[in-house]
Amino acid sequence: MFFFKKSLELPTPSEALPGRAAPLPTASTHFVSGRPLKGPYPEGLETAIFALGCFWGAERKFWQTPGVWVTAVGYINGPTLNPTYDEVCSGRTGHTEAVLVVYDPKMVSYDELLKVFWEAHDPTQGMRQGNDIGTQYRSGIYTLSPEQQRAAEASKASYEAALRTEGYDPITTEIVPAPEFYFAEGYHQQYLAKNPGGYCGLGGTGVSCQIGTGVGA
Repeated sequence: MFFFKKSLELPTPSEALPGRAAPLPTASTHFVSGRPLKGPYPEGLETAIFALGCFWGAERKFWQTPGVWVTAVGYINGPTLNPTYDEVCSGRTGHTEAVLVVYDPKMVSYDELLKVFWEAHDPTQGMRQGNDIGTQYRSGIYTLSPEQQRAAEASKASYEAALRTEGYDPITTEIVPAPEFYFAEGYHQQYLAKNPGGYCGLGGTGVSCQIGTGVGA
């Protein structure tokens, strides 16, 4: 029981693995679109970062969204530098599995991406997503501007109210300004496109999120 409890607690910087100075090798282009994962991205595009459980299925949700230019998976919001997948899964880096979303705001709004995020998973589960248990599966929105921060917080309040009417617990999603996003190893990038029968534990609540629809909360 002691070890199970520790696995669901974030390490302090002094407890975390040190990591390494050099970035991990990763894919250079998106397996589906052929576009560059790390850029340069075309002028006028914007970036968002979300965490919603295992990043394999989460990334697919976003690359299938019209208006999204490219996606990539990686690790965010932990003190370990350039962590590996195995290190993240150990619970000793503090990171969560995340998706970097580069999108055209003329085709899809940040609010619409928030709607995809909220409806694709259960944001009330803390350090887990379904049968996937661990700090790397926690829900998060990592904002890149004050406007994104305000939109994310407003969407959380709106969706939490909708969830509470259906009997769900409060949302546990962390919403913070984005720290460094570390690109994951190449084999994780667009994993479900390379392995169509691969594991995807992603599942939503079935509760609709009204943000991005033009319908008031």
